[in-house]
Amino acid sequence: MSYQEPYAPHVVIVGGGFGGLYAARALRHAPVRVTIIDRHNYHLFQPLLYQVATATLSPADIARPIRQIVRRQRNTQVLLAEVTGVDLERRALTLADGRTLGYDYLILATGAVDQYFGHDEWARIAPGLKTIDDATEIRRRFLLAFEHAEQTTDPELRRALLTFVVIGGGPTGVEMAGAFAEMAHHTLRNDFRNIDPTAARILLMEGGKRLLAAYDEDLSASAQEQLEALGVEVRLNSIVTRIELGAVYVGEERIPAYPVVWAAGVAASPLGRQLGAPTDRMGRVEVNPDLSVPGHPEVFVIGDLASFPYQTGKPLPGVAQVAMQGGRAAARNLLHDLYGERRERFRYRDKGSMATIGRAKAIAQIGRTKLSGFVAWLAWLFVHILFLIGFRNRVAVFLEWAWSYLTWQRGARLITGEVRPDNVLRKLGLRTPVESGSEPEAAQAVASPPPGGGGGWMEGDSEQARAAAAPPTGG
Repeated sequence: MSYQEPYAPHVVIVGGGFGGLYAARALRHAPVRVTIIDRHNYHLFQPLLYQVATATLSPADIARPIRQIVRRQRNTQVLLAEVTGVDLERRALTLADGRTLGYDYLILATGAVDQYFGHDEWARIAPGLKTIDDATEIRRRFLLAFEHAEQTTDPELRRALLTFVVIGGGPTGVEMAGAFAEMAHHTLRNDFRNIDPTAARILLMEGGKRLLAAYDEDLSASAQEQLEALGVEVRLNSIVTRIELGAVYVGEERIPAYPVVWAAGVAASPLGRQLGAPTDRMGRVEVNPDLSVPGHPEVFVIGDLASFPYQTGKPLPGVAQVAMQGGRAAARNLLHDLYGERRERFRYRDKGSMATIGRAKAIAQIGRTKLSGFVAWLAWLFVHILFLIGFRNRVAVFLEWAWSYLTWQRGARLITGEVRPDNVLRKLGLRTPVESGSEPEAAQAVASPPPGGGGGWMEGDSEQARAAAAPPTGG
């Protein structure tokens, strides 16, 4: 059958992440027409996104154009667009530009977004880590803090600039905190003249009684010990009650800090709510055992957007393996329909969980096998290299890791976007020495333009100030 014939069933996959991509690959030889829709033109290897945020890797190392990945699949096309609506009765999708797209089968794999538990205003102050834009914004704020600490002699301001808070003790929070500590205490230690980067404080806030609650208790304890060995201050049973410009509150305690990173919770993509199906407390769609939406066997939901109420025991984790296996299972059930066969029940095969903490520090739980330290770190390296898409990406990442391991250096320490000190200081909610009318030497250091820069920063700068205070793209 020619894949271009109009009577070939049209399968639309929304989302080019792990779930959507593995579903498309499973349909590469099927007698169907496949359309992949995504807001970005690339597939992102999210497990390594924190290494972009901490300047180890560049975005291109962990992303690859979707068109390039599926270029040899003759039955597949890619559409750069955003889906804003789903009409189940008409079997049609509404796109952000007003167009509609019909389907015979639909696979929704739009993943998750950051969950601020009713405090969405925190997002611009404490960005999460879901996109490349988030990662580069966090990297920018982290590196700028050292640059501006170098320029001020105000001890209070310097302490705030060199205090970094990560909120959430799950895998992302643990990995971010460990990488921040290595950057401050090793990579940057000899790069500045007026400050000591090793004096930077890295705080990891966790509201529960232990880190990495999904892991066994002994591995959680090992992770905490390894973090503390890196200089991270781990604070358990610490619920953040307020975040403002330049400060984090735990109860009544105010902690001046910059930057702040959110890793405390996620919620399902809002698109799932348009299906009219039951959802759990995180907004995930409760799917049938074949991954279809109740009442609509032609619609499948996979990955972080799906909840599996038929599963016994604890809920499935929001990890790449669940999405990958779900994508393949949804594609198989779709093919079972085409060939008049009975659909199969989705059974997740747990291949283990891993979290890296720092250089030669990690934990891994694979079935009953528990690993910690250097051996776990080697296992983590191998698995993440293995699942990177594209030979070039694997080689580039391996070389970057080797260089970082041998030299403690990180090759992606680029600051992009706004860099002017006064705007950043105002974002902190702290007055500059010029505005306070004190410490003339510090005032001169903060107000003077850097080499090659222009003057007139302190006043008449409203447009740039508004731009600096705007939410980061994708946050």
